[in-house]
Amino acid sequence: MRSGSAPDAAPWNAWVGLGLAAAVLALIGLGDLPLRDFDEATVARVALELRHGLGEAPLLPTLWDKPYLNKAPGLHSLIALVINATTQPEQLPSEWSIRLAPALLSCLVVPLGGWLQWTLRPRDRSSAIATSVILLTLLPVARHGRLAMLDGTQLTAMALLWLALLQLNRSRCSALWGTVAGLMASAMLLLKAPLLVPAAVAAGLALVWGQEWKAWNNRFRACCGMLLGLAPGMGWHLWHAHVRGGAALWLWGGDGAGRVLLDAGEGSDLGWRVPVIEVLEGGWPWLPLIPFALIWAWRWRQSRWGRWSLACLLTLAGAILPLRTQLPWYSHPLWLPIALLSAPLLVWLVERPAASAALDGPMGPKPPWRWLLLRLPMLWCGLGLLLLLLWLGSFSSIGSSLAPYRGLAAALGLGWCSGGWWLCSAAPQRRRIGVISLSCGNVAALALLFHSPLWLWELNETWPVQPVAALARANPGSEIKLKGYDERPSLNWYAEQRIPRFKGGPGRRLSDKPQEGCIIEGQIRRWTLANCR
Repeated sequence: MRSGSAPDAAPWNAWVGLGLAAAVLALIGLGDLPLRDFDEATVARVALELRHGLGEAPLLPTLWDKPYLNKAPGLHSLIALVINATTQPEQLPSEWSIRLAPALLSCLVVPLGGWLQWTLRPRDRSSAIATSVILLTLLPVARHGRLAMLDGTQLTAMALLWLALLQLNRSRCSALWGTVAGLMASAMLLLKAPLLVPAAVAAGLALVWGQEWKAWNNRFRACCGMLLGLAPGMGWHLWHAHVRGGAALWLWGGDGAGRVLLDAGEGSDLGWRVPVIEVLEGGWPWLPLIPFALIWAWRWRQSRWGRWSLACLLTLAGAILPLRTQLPWYSHPLWLPIALLSAPLLVWLVERPAASAALDGPMGPKPPWRWLLLRLPMLWCGLGLLLLLLWLGSFSSIGSSLAPYRGLAAALGLGWCSGGWWLCSAAPQRRRIGVISLSCGNVAALALLFHSPLWLWELNETWPVQPVAALARANPGSEIKLKGYDERPSLNWYAEQRIPRFKGGPGRRLSDKPQEGCIIEGQIRRWTLANCR
């Protein structure tokens, strides 16, 4: 967890290395699997129409030639630039070109998270590096960042927004950091605009809690910079309202905050349990640190780290948990404050008890329930042994169903078992090797996962669209409808035409059931395209 550089110097080399590792992970198998419903295929189509300039005015997105009012086109425009640079106008863009921009932008949260921790805990190099390590090794952060969705890029923008606000009372460049904060607010307005509200409230709560705004070097220049940076985001929303009138409010109300706050959409039956389950499933191996870290941060609430970590996590959780519409990726903003909270506790496990004095001033409160905290390495070791047993069992006839997960179990099992074992050691150097082993196990498992078809498991939840899309493309003509299923954006994308749900009446329709009394125009596997009069 330490570096050979001067103790007061920021660990730039470590952050760059971890950021490059995140980029490599993001690029492994990036274009090997088709786009999924709903967000990827929708984002891809909006980006393609932006590339072709199909909107009624510049910079205004459309979807199948109709105004797209769900999200602002910040990420869609960047994807359109990649499509323009990599794809011929008459070709359907590849999955790689669609996912490249969000994947690379999402990687930036790894070094930015470490820099954010360094700002909260000056001279605590180990915690700054540990924050980046945690962000690098979390499955949801790595996987959602690879998808053609807005969540990974949004997390990066939120990290840089908070970092810029934190720099205002340390740097003489108040106007510069104020402008950066404003630009990141603009970026969030051009991604998932309503999320800017809880992100800004979280930062504002932390600033007011510690009265940090009083220490800003030049409040006037900082505020002017923020207003300047906000101009692109606010300007686009005003332009949107000018061209589309009252329909522009749908982005904020009907299909934005209003929908998720008031309408329990499909897949939201579990309500607030959905983000809780996502954290419980995706936080390994660092998940056991969270309850200890929350109590420790509360004891440190008079420190900058304690104030910001608690304010950010609790505000975002308070904004996400009550939502009526709950989808798995809505919990994505929670991972940054979770990493900020957990990293110092991980460092304490390695460097105890010196890590307790990481902040300025005398020795502060020690972690809670230290007798239990010190047994966490045994838990990691035990879980690693269990995974190794599952790996061995996958070679037997009884465990043959586990064969696709064999490599993942071996990588995680070796990393967690050896890491937990070394963390139990009395020697600090061996404990550092233990954290490295624990982290490398996760990174290796992520690399194997992304090299396999397992990482996009949503594709297995329903029928594959590409053969059906090929059937539709091979038989051009009048409008085609889909019988027996809801409309699928991924089918529309690969068919290069909109195929709405069949609701009755004559016409051409795709179905995986027998279509008696109809003229069969084409067939692939169990699917037929028929003209039913």
